[in-house]
Amino acid sequence: MRPHGSVALTTTSGSAPSLLINIYKSIINFLISSFISEGSRAITNMDRVNKAVEEACRCLKLSDDQLKKVMQALKTGMEQGLKKGTPPGVGLKMIPSYVRATPNGTETGDFLALDLGGTNFRVLLIRLKGSEAEMKGKIYEIPVSIQRGTGEKLFDHIAECIALFTTEQFGSNKRKLPLGFTFSFPLKQDGLTRAKLIQWTKGFNASGCVGEDVVQLLRKACKKRADIDIDVVAVLNDTVGTLMACAFKENTCHIGVIVGTGTNACYLEKLEKVQKMKGEWENDGLPDEIIINMEWGGFGDDGAISFIYNEYDSVVDKLSINPGKQIFEKMISGMYMGELVRIVVEGLAKKGVMFNGSTAGISKQGCFTTAHVSTVEAEAATDGRANSYPKTREILRGIGINSISDDDCMHVAYICAAVSSRAAYLCAAAIAQVLNHIKRPFVTVGVDGSVYRFHPTFQHLLDQKISALVDNQIKYQLMLSKDGSGVGAAVVAAVATRIHKSQSGTDEED
Repeated sequence: MRPHGSVALTTTSGSAPSLLINIYKSIINFLISSFISEGSRAITNMDRVNKAVEEACRCLKLSDDQLKKVMQALKTGMEQGLKKGTPPGVGLKMIPSYVRATPNGTETGDFLALDLGGTNFRVLLIRLKGSEAEMKGKIYEIPVSIQRGTGEKLFDHIAECIALFTTEQFGSNKRKLPLGFTFSFPLKQDGLTRAKLIQWTKGFNASGCVGEDVVQLLRKACKKRADIDIDVVAVLNDTVGTLMACAFKENTCHIGVIVGTGTNACYLEKLEKVQKMKGEWENDGLPDEIIINMEWGGFGDDGAISFIYNEYDSVVDKLSINPGKQIFEKMISGMYMGELVRIVVEGLAKKGVMFNGSTAGISKQGCFTTAHVSTVEAEAATDGRANSYPKTREILRGIGINSISDDDCMHVAYICAAVSSRAAYLCAAAIAQVLNHIKRPFVTVGVDGSVYRFHPTFQHLLDQKISALVDNQIKYQLMLSKDGSGVGAAVVAAVATRIHKSQSGTDEED
């Protein structure tokens, strides 16, 4: 276990006027469009791209009509997932989060937040002051051996990280603080602190966890130690955290989206539409809305989007640790984007179109990453050809490719752009459908994740395509949620604590 650094964040709440938001978006979109249009000429100049490369990428280019079919399939999947009695494996999971209220500005105090959802694990101390959030945190690595070992070892590792962090913050003066646990894997929740793992995703496969209550696994690991004392008041998905963190700053935030190692979304739904919860909420005195965790990474597991599924998707799926699962995620997320590029490039190299027919280096699974995709596209967009693509060449040499021409570099960039554009457009179609579903006149969409943050064109392509697909009467804005899953966990914990205190003589909301 190695501490990889610390983060600090101060946020303030408040809503910018719509006019200023629209002006700001117009200026930013103009500047980004100028950058992208110049870069696109370098990446997609059809006169220079080999016809075989163009043909290999044709199945990655989706028309608006195809994207609208994806939206319709998602609409059907959402409706199936909200119904009572829908057979397992049909439609989306549409899991109730049991988060029934958003921040009202009165949340104050110190809270711990845990964030588990990828290769790193974060422990955070967050101080809420009603309109501000101050955050201190550390990031700890979770080695692959622990990700794919036993569940006991995984949660023991998490408990050890908590102990290290709290000792650093408080010394020997132990404090029992409310804790929000962001657990970014599919969960079946029965309450704010009752959540069973449905399946692992994003490369995790720790044994003895599926079907178990992750809050109980955490509590059990922590009870083994004398140096920590926690009070878990909420377990949530990172998308719920992203939504709540943005709602803390912008009260029109009703959708949360993650596009990083994995992808998922959640949104605020009217309980009357959640047929599978009928009879559970009508007289509980809480708001008549609930955040629904869509688990849209599994969209298509039932074959609903087979009409856009191609040979590259099939190879990625077969080589993954969960074949047949998380089909939509494998088309979009950072865990698979680089691998999709690698598979396309390897196929072209085998045909003699690239690298003089050599597949050395490019044939190793996982050698070409999504970080490589971002670097290659950024270089191509800044006229990399004029300088013989030094960064792209460095990446290709680093994975063991020796015969590299300028055309090879250009074609790698073209393939990267085809893969990442498809990812952005599919994500846009899904967001547009959720916007159409909730039918609010203005919605803020909170977005987090490494692909959204760091890919050079993903944000713009996403925004551009949502605008083209969403119903005309619906207005929206995308809001970047830095460390949203951390702040969001604290906000959920704070809201849960506030509700519990206000409901004197009632049980805790779990």
